[in-house]
Formats: sequence, structure tokens, C-alpha cells
Amino acid sequence: MKSPSMLRGLLSFSSMTMVSRVLGLLRDISMSHVFGASAATDAFVIAFRIPNFMRRLFAEGSFSTAFVPVFTEVKETGTHAQLKELMARVSGTLGGILLVVVALGLIFAPQVAATFAPGALDQPYKFELTSALTRLTFPFILFVSLTALAGGALNSFHRFALPALAPVILNVCMIVAALWVAPRLHTPIMAMGWAVLLAGIVQLLFLLPSLRAIDLLGMPRWGWSHPGVRRIMKLMVPTLFGSSVAQLNMLLDTAVISLLITGSQTWLWQSTRFLELPLGVFGVALGTVILPALSRHHVGTDREGFSRAMDWGLRLTLLISLPAMLALLLLAEPLVTTLFQNGHYTAFDAHMTTLSTMALSAGLPAYALVKILLPAFYARQDTRTPVRAGVAALVANMLFNFLFIVLLFELWAPPALHRLGWLEGIARVPGLHVALAVASSLSSYLNFLLLWHWLKQAGVYRHQPGWARHWLRLLPACAVMALVLLVGRWWWPEWSQVAVHTRIWHLAVLVVAGGASYLGMLFAGGFRLRDLRAA
Repeated sequence: MKSPSMLRGLLSFSSMTMVSRVLGLLRDISMSHVFGASAATDAFVIAFRIPNFMRRLFAEGSFSTAFVPVFTEVKETGTHAQLKELMARVSGTLGGILLVVVALGLIFAPQVAATFAPGALDQPYKFELTSALTRLTFPFILFVSLTALAGGALNSFHRFALPALAPVILNVCMIVAALWVAPRLHTPIMAMGWAVLLAGIVQLLFLLPSLRAIDLLGMPRWGWSHPGVRRIMKLMVPTLFGSSVAQLNMLLDTAVISLLITGSQTWLWQSTRFLELPLGVFGVALGTVILPALSRHHVGTDREGFSRAMDWGLRLTLLISLPAMLALLLLAEPLVTTLFQNGHYTAFDAHMTTLSTMALSAGLPAYALVKILLPAFYARQDTRTPVRAGVAALVANMLFNFLFIVLLFELWAPPALHRLGWLEGIARVPGLHVALAVASSLSSYLNFLLLWHWLKQAGVYRHQPGWARHWLRLLPACAVMALVLLVGRWWWPEWSQVAVHTRIWHLAVLVVAGGASYLGMLFAGGFRLRDLRAA
């Protein structure tokens, strides 16, 4: 696939994802305004993270990376009838398995809640609320997985826009639930659970007409013995772990963070929102667009085309992720206070969210680059190597969690708390959630370095000419942008105590000035828009 086609696919996917991410930010602003950082919000965050993990796993991870290469191979080498048969068999098998998973989740919701929120066991109200919300959100797994199947098929036909737009439905449902439905319920937070359930159903229905348009909508059929299904399942089992180490880290973090002070779940959850825009719009978008291209180059044994596509993805990722990391580090406080400090979300909540936002932002380049490296393995149907990197990163993440929680507790806890039991002590010190953000960033860099080492070792990627010129443009542009933002922060040091409208225009000036200085320096260094097409 030539680079202009990949660029068009990226722009199509990214523009729709941008709409989704902006609405996602509005969703979180609505939630912070209505609910604040409370036990009820923590309960919803825990309950929603479980199916949301499955969304990331299937929509952006395991299923797509296993399904798209097999689907692309049948599309390129087989008949349309074979393709339609594969679609019917995969949807029937996936749907059947997930029906069982959902049924078990509904029956054992309290046990699921206890697994991922052990810290809530001694808080009956919070635990009961988490269990109830888990029951409401768990069926989302079924609907979002089938939506991912439909989206993967559409992506393989270069139809990126509608699958990227589907998550908008979830955000709209949650915004309406927070602002309109919640105030009318006896337990307001339950509105968010109903919103997730409804959105899962509507997302799937939204993509079915597009599948019919390419004649891939058929009656689902059980196909465990179908060779295409068996190949997908064989690829999928290891990628369930390997492609989604960040999500597995988040789930394990959910269990650890439930042991910390009330509000920690919400503070960390809101911090991840600021990574969603660069990761979703560019990192995930690039990974989604590049996977079919790499699969096609691999099927056609075009090693040079494979390297060019990888090079294009890596350069574009660095062009976005490095300045995004610096901007988030320098603008964390202005962003958090401007967007979230209102209603029930206090200045203290905003400060706690700022700390974890800065820690998570430091890992942004690694998160994004992993999204590009993984398709290089999955396109070649190599699922074992990412598992090795994933296991190492996951173990490192848990070790880092423990190390930094202990370190921050020793530094921040008053002497009286040191005399309590350790679990009781960490449940009373605000700010320890930052340890999990630091651990997540460090483990992501480890994941990236291992994948990069094994990709080079495999010899399937050779970097193309022009990398020195790329760095000589990128680094000075980042330095100038950082300098402009530092001057702005020095000029406007106070954010928490000023009026909301003042925060908004100050932040707008900083964002525009930072973005303009970065782009201006890039173009001054010789960068041109045509370079985006030079894969």
C-alpha cells in the first residue's frame, strides 16, 4: 500500500477519532462536575474499567491484530464467498464464547468486583455499588467485541471513518446520563452504568449497514472447526496478553489503587484522559491504518515496502508524541484546573490529578511507539515475541508499583502513620496514586525497548535514509516550543485561584503559542507537508 493511501486512511481515521476524543473529554468534564472525586465515582471507574479493558483489548488489541492479517489474506487470495463465510463463522464463534463470558460476569459480579477492588471490601456501600455497576456494564464486552469485528472488516476495505466514529456514541450516552439522567435517579451514579449498556448496543447497530453495503453481513454461525477461525484463535490467544500489556497493567493497577485513599481511582482515571487525544488520534490510528498495509507487504513478500511503511509510521509517531509529551508535562496544571476544577471537583482533586498527569505524560512516546511496533509482529503472524516483551513489562510494572508506593509513603506520610499497619497507612496518604503512573511510564519504555530490539534482530525492518535530518528538525522544534510554554507558565503562574474564563483564555493562548512555535520551527528547519507522504 502506497503512503498516500495510508495517509488518507490515517486522516480519515484520525478525524473521526478526534471527534470521539473531544467528546470523551466533555464526558469526563461532565462527570467531574456532577460527581466529583467520591466513593461513587471510584465505584463506577472500577466497574467501567473491566469492560473498557475488553474494548481496548478487542478494538485496539488482540482481536484486531489477529483478525485483520487473516481476513486480509483471504481477501487478497480468496473469493468474496470465502470472505463472507469467514465473517459469519468468526462472528458466530466470538459471539457464542462471549455470551458465556457475559453470563458468568453477571452471575459472579460481586466476585469480579472483589478481584479488581479488594480495597472496597471493608466499605460495604462502595462494594455493593461497584457490584451493581459491574452487572450493568459487563454486557458491553459482547457488543463492543462484535463492533470491533465489524470495524476490522471495514478497515480492511479502507473504510476507517465509521469504525473510528462509533465510540462517539458511548461518549454522547455518558454525557446525557451525567447531565440529565443522573439528577433524576435515587442513586445518580447508576445512570452511567445504564449509559454504557445502551451505548454498546447502539454502537453495533451503527456499523451493520456499512457491513451490508460491502456484502459481509450474514447470519452468524458457529465455526470452531473452520480453518480461518482456528488460525485467528491461535494468533489471538497469545496476543490477548502481548498486545495489551498497558491495559493489563491498568487492571492490575485498579486492584492496587483500590487500597489507596478514596478518590485515587478518579484522580488517576482523569489523568489518563489527557493521553487519549495523542494516543487515540495518532498512536492507535497509525497502528490501525498500518496493520493492513504491513500485512499486505508481508503476504506479497515486499520487504522494502514493509520497511518503508514502518519508517513512515515511526517518524510520524515521533513527530506527534515528543511535542505532546513536553506540552502535557508543562501544561498539566493549566489543563487540569481549567477543564476539571469545577462543581464537585475541588482544587485539591485538581492538584492530585495534575501530579499523576505529569507522571503518565512522561511515558507518552513509549505508549505511542509500541502501537506502531506491535503491527510489525502481528502482520507477520508472530504473536510470541510481543508476549515475551509484555510479560517482562507487566512484571516490571508491578515491581515498580510496589517500589514507588513504598518510596512515596516514606517521603510523604507523617510520622504518626508510620506506626500504623502498612495497608492502613497507605489508605490515608493522598498522592500515592502517582506511584502507579510512574510505574506505568517506566514499564512502557521497557516494553518498547524489548520490542525494538527483537524487531531489529528479526531483520525485517531496515531504517530508511533521512533519519538524521528528521531529528535535526524535530529536536530544535520541541526545544523552542518548551521554551515558549515555560515563559507562559512564568508569566501566568497562578491557575487554581483565578476565574474560569481567565483560565480558559490563558490556556488557549499557551496552546496556540506552543503549537505555532513548534510548527514554525519545523517548517523553518525544512519540513514540508509532502514529507508526511514520504513513506
